[in-house]
Amino acid sequence: MLALRKHESVRKLLGLDDAKESGSREAVEAVFNKIDTDESASLTLEELNAYVKPLLPDASEAPPPAIPPPTATTPEAPPPEAPPPEAPPEGGAKMQSAFVFVKPHANVEAVCELVKKKFGEVGVSVLSDGTYDGSVIDANKYIDQHYFAIASKATIKKPAELNVPADKFADFFGEDWETVKAENRTFNALDLQTELGLTPDALEQLWDATNADNKTRIKFGGGFYCGMITVEDKKYYTFNAFFMRMRGKFTEPGKSIHYFVVEFDPSVLSWSDFRGKVLGPTNPAEAPADSLRGLLYSGWESLGLAAAPDTGDNGVHASASPFEGLAERTNWLASEYSLASDPFGSMLIAEGIPETMLKEWCVDPQVTINADGKKGSIFDQLEDLDLGACIAKCKELAAMQ
Repeated sequence: MLALRKHESVRKLLGLDDAKESGSREAVEAVFNKIDTDESASLTLEELNAYVKPLLPDASEAPPPAIPPPTATTPEAPPPEAPPPEAPPEGGAKMQSAFVFVKPHANVEAVCELVKKKFGEVGVSVLSDGTYDGSVIDANKYIDQHYFAIASKATIKKPAELNVPADKFADFFGEDWETVKAENRTFNALDLQTELGLTPDALEQLWDATNADNKTRIKFGGGFYCGMITVEDKKYYTFNAFFMRMRGKFTEPGKSIHYFVVEFDPSVLSWSDFRGKVLGPTNPAEAPADSLRGLLYSGWESLGLAAAPDTGDNGVHASASPFEGLAERTNWLASEYSLASDPFGSMLIAEGIPETMLKEWCVDPQVTINADGKKGSIFDQLEDLDLGACIAKCKELAAMQ
């Protein structure tokens, strides 16, 4: 019976090992002591129970709470790791910035309010805005710098500063380029207009009469045209005179633009959507109905415009890339933005692109665009790229120069 005392199932049944109160434990031990002196070799459960019951405490007394058997515990899980910090957008800054202006033919209060409303709907923030009248645009040559690739030949540079291929000039016009310069018969379009006392419209008519068929106009390169205009039997040579009519739309008395410096998050609005969906394509007739150019095209009369917008007078201009935004801010708002202080310009400089190179790029020169030495417009290479991609492309192009 000593074995019975030690038998695990019996001890569990009697609560010997689980009894917490000493009185209960002593009572159960007394049972075993009595059993150990019993001569019987066997003991049924009923008989065992008969021994136990008289010795246990009164059943009316609440037994001590049973101790639940130990259970396997799962080690406490470590706290979840904090998510890694969000990587900054490519280029190291969150927002990308554009320069926008309402063109003179559409610069009325209703259109300016429409532009602000549209920007607010799509998450484009207006950082600043203002107005320039034609006299200021003329005196500072803002529009000339804006269209520098074309305007430089028409209004900014003198003929002697231009890279005129003398052999092509002589072959086409039958005159020596150096002789023409010496006889003071070549002017840029702006100076020729002054020299001959012409209006922009009158000069445009004379220019339109020139063409390759009658040997009065030649193309020397992209955006580089030379035309021969005869006035009172005297032959004059000028360059890109077609620009003067475009210039007059910005500089004539009563003309003005309203500009906006804006920014937007590239993760919310891509540059291509900013131009294609918010602004709309060049031809307003093909623009999405809810784009700015689409809205101007469908509502021009109610907005107070004199005529429906077209491809030339399409209502609103906006930078074609973050880089063009830099070029335009440092032109139109030179007193507020420099290459080094402009947010995007400072990023490019921090990436190791020389400021002198950026200054050259701001007038859209032809640059090396691949390993074979092919040349192309810097603006074209960067068009519609978002902030990070634009910075990466600028670095890639800078390494090729």
